[in-house]
Amino acid sequence: MLVGLVAGLLVFAFARCAGEPQVDRAIAFEAGAGQARDEAPEPEMVSRKIQRGIGLLTGVVVYGAALGGIFGLVFAYARGRLSVARPRVLAAWLAAIGFVTLVLAPSLKYPANPPAVGNPETIGVRTGAYFFLIAISILASTLAVKVGRRLSGTFGTWYATLLAALFYVLVVGLCGHFLPTMDEVPANFPASLLWKFRIASWETQAVLWGSLGLLFGWLTERAEGMATTHAKG
Repeated sequence: MLVGLVAGLLVFAFARCAGEPQVDRAIAFEAGAGQARDEAPEPEMVSRKIQRGIGLLTGVVVYGAALGGIFGLVFAYARGRLSVARPRVLAAWLAAIGFVTLVLAPSLKYPANPPAVGNPETIGVRTGAYFFLIAISILASTLAVKVGRRLSGTFGTWYATLLAALFYVLVVGLCGHFLPTMDEVPANFPASLLWKFRIASWETQAVLWGSLGLLFGWLTERAEGMATTHAKG
């Protein structure tokens, strides 16, 4: 959880520089579109200063700490059950798998959208479909690991890993194909803004998972090395 806390602070710093400017641009576009339609601006429940400041900091730190705790439990379960011996390598692999499973794969079907994009009437359907795809991705990832372990004795680790990855892609891709497609981007919404926002969203998650995996692996390996040295001494 401490590593997750540090990762959350790194995410906060990165999001302030890469993500928040895109949010401000999207809000300005939404406000301008409302004025063009002679619509009264909606009351601001929480100011943007609080949203991009203490609100963002609180959200990413709490989320990072919680994710760090879950990551530690998954690491403890995987240690000894997977062929990866070094804690640093195992933590990096788990972080990469978590990023692909929970972030990358679901967002390819349902990418993050900035303000002014999306129909409020379909938010329930979009949210349900998104979390359903995450559940499918988690299940497919778990099955892929088991498939890879079972095939490793026959095809070797390298080819078993490739076959397991192919299995995951096929399952998630097939299930995602049959889920509803949401295309609710306004016709005049700047394409560059949409692209930059989604890239910033992926980059922010990459910072979170990357820092979590690397820091956790480094600290765990360091602690185990110190324990071994102390035992020999």
